[in-house]
Amino acid sequence: MAQSESKKIFFENLSGAGKAIAVLTSGGDAQGMNAAVRAVVRMGLYVGAKVYFIREGYQGMVDGGENITEATWESVSSMLQVGGTVIGSARCKDFRSHEGRLKAALNLVKLGITNLCVIGGDGSLTGANLFREEWSGLLAELVEQGSIEQQSVQTYSALHIVGMVGSIDNDFCGTDMTIGTDSALHRIIEVVDAIMTTAQSHQRTFVLEVMGRHCGYLALVSALACGADWVLIPEMPPEDGWEEKMCQKLSATRSRGTRLNIIIVAEGAIDRHGKPITSSIVKDLVVKCLGFDTRVTILGHVQRGGTPSAFDRILASRMGVEAVLALLETTANTPACVVSLCGNQSVRLPLMECVQMTQEVQKAMDGKKFEEAVKLRGRSFENNLKTYKLLAHRKPESELPTSNFNVAVLNVGAPAAGMNAAVRSAVRVGISEGHKMFAVNDGFEGFYKGQIKEIKWADVGGWTGQGGSLLGTKRTLPAKHVGKIAEQMRTHNINALLVIGGFEALESLLQLFEARATYEEFCIPMCMLPATISNNVPGTDLSIGADTALNAIVETCDRIKQSASGTKRRVFIIETMGGYCGYLATVAGLAAGADAAYIYEEPFDIRDLQANVEHLTEKMKTSIQRGLVLRNENSNDNYTTDFIYQLYTEEGKGVFDCRKNVLGHMQQGGAPSPFDRNFGTKISAKAMQWVTKKLVETFRQGRVFANTEDSCCLLGMRRRALIFQPVVQLKGETDFVHRIPKEQWWLKLRPLMKILAKYKTSYDVSDSGQLEHVVHNRPKDSDASVAM
Repeated sequence: MAQSESKKIFFENLSGAGKAIAVLTSGGDAQGMNAAVRAVVRMGLYVGAKVYFIREGYQGMVDGGENITEATWESVSSMLQVGGTVIGSARCKDFRSHEGRLKAALNLVKLGITNLCVIGGDGSLTGANLFREEWSGLLAELVEQGSIEQQSVQTYSALHIVGMVGSIDNDFCGTDMTIGTDSALHRIIEVVDAIMTTAQSHQRTFVLEVMGRHCGYLALVSALACGADWVLIPEMPPEDGWEEKMCQKLSATRSRGTRLNIIIVAEGAIDRHGKPITSSIVKDLVVKCLGFDTRVTILGHVQRGGTPSAFDRILASRMGVEAVLALLETTANTPACVVSLCGNQSVRLPLMECVQMTQEVQKAMDGKKFEEAVKLRGRSFENNLKTYKLLAHRKPESELPTSNFNVAVLNVGAPAAGMNAAVRSAVRVGISEGHKMFAVNDGFEGFYKGQIKEIKWADVGGWTGQGGSLLGTKRTLPAKHVGKIAEQMRTHNINALLVIGGFEALESLLQLFEARATYEEFCIPMCMLPATISNNVPGTDLSIGADTALNAIVETCDRIKQSASGTKRRVFIIETMGGYCGYLATVAGLAAGADAAYIYEEPFDIRDLQANVEHLTEKMKTSIQRGLVLRNENSNDNYTTDFIYQLYTEEGKGVFDCRKNVLGHMQQGGAPSPFDRNFGTKISAKAMQWVTKKLVETFRQGRVFANTEDSCCLLGMRRRALIFQPVVQLKGETDFVHRIPKEQWWLKLRPLMKILAKYKTSYDVSDSGQLEHVVHNRPKDSDASVAM
């Protein structure tokens, strides 16, 4: 199979032979912990280490015995899609005592375990670091007691710790997202979407209380993702007199014809004087001041439960593999580290630096330094808060700047979930910047036909959670109609253009850039936001809509696999969309635990197919009962889904039977995921601020004139940051025949998928996380606040 040109390191160079790794989950559970455990176990076994489960967290380590058991490849099968943690978690008082840690050390030494992978929150990770610091002293005590031989002190002289943060609150400094946060947001948004329908029917106000005793991330992001009217979080208590302001806001929203109000309250919400603001206080206030029919819904532990999202499975799998690599590379002098996510990259950070930064946030809040607390949470949190305020709170007309600029927004190409959130954000930010916003229906086809109208603040209310494209979208490119489009731009005096779409949007902007030589109307700032389920646009690692499609595929794969439970051995062949781009097949394969994923970018032949069938046959005979094979729709002209299905059916006779499923357009439908709502909202807001800046820069002698390359850009997420890139410069990075970028970051995930499916392969660790420092290089300082 095709290999990337970057440095490959084979596992002979990173051997785990003779090493023993133990994995435990501690503290509160979080969806995705099982995916992390599975990745640690399989990667550990893959490199030749012994791997142990420590059941019931630190309590199991202290109690020992059957709580510490050796893990096998099969023992982590079928756990990827299970919520919570199947190895158990407990809060342990015994481990906080010296005697408890002494017992734990003895239990580990007996089994030769000197490598610990801890999945939990800051308390669990702090405990692990203390254990590591005390390790040599604990061993010396055990020798004195006669519990172990002196030789054991030399053999097991150092304890190595790597942490992964499993917490739905996303309250740990040093990582953009913690394991479980995205799934918790899914639970919240599912409830909010359901509540909005009943609230609308009865013209009710709903107060929703979400988890977050010390951190308002869940409340803030869910408020951003559902367009809530008001949000209350512990990091930024409302100013005195907030009660009156909130009621005025709710009343103003109703007076514009809205039939419902949503208020989201974090369980730890307080006022400026430290007094708790509970959901019942907010409800009583609304009823007393406005007389609105108001209900309270406390989500509670629903947020911790359910199936992990695709994002959390991928995040946990990547972190689990990275944790094992970190343990293999560690030395006696290496500080305990935590594996984190920064933008789109795994990074390793000193554990205690992250813990200290996290504790500083709480100190700032206790000292009522709320601005500082928000900053310490990182720029991601800060940007979320600014964006929410910008979109939720409309300034009075008298306070708005008057720019006299007209900005048009349109969708191009196939619909993608999250497009409407991006349009809403663009319209509201544009109005806040003083522009007049115009909506173009049906893409460039509607543009040349004159389907252009002004769009107001209230027109986009409730758009965030809507799937598809409410503006309408077509694949029509502008080249054949540039004259008519230029005429419409003159008629409506359009000064800037925001195009939201996939590969067609990129082609459209390139055509409009070329048309500048003929029509001055196109000498204006133009910006494109990537929105396509295929994630095949150059210049960005992620596109609006891809996460929703991934979740649709993964949920369907879970159901399909479950349909075979209790039956004979069965393999499912599933076809995904994506054109020639194998992103969906590969990443969904990793999230769903696929045995193989066939894509165009990695050519395969009949020998590869035969090897895959034999590999699966061998696994079926010894362990697993269900197999999953994904195929991208355009992966190969001859090895079609039918061909692969027939091949597997024939070659698997007597061992397994086969079923096939073409997922089709269900991947494009449905309500957008929290990730896509948030990503679309934030990059659209950033794009509009760029448009405003460019309009001011290029306004000369009473008109806008922009003809430079950097005035026609794509805003994309690259590794750690959101970057504006001139579309002309992206031409060299693009395969226009197959409509894909020439280089794609996610191809590095393919070996990971193969390793977790028990294939022998090479794994590129040249990009592996190097130890960084949280103080000087805080990941949350990246602009990429939502990442895969």
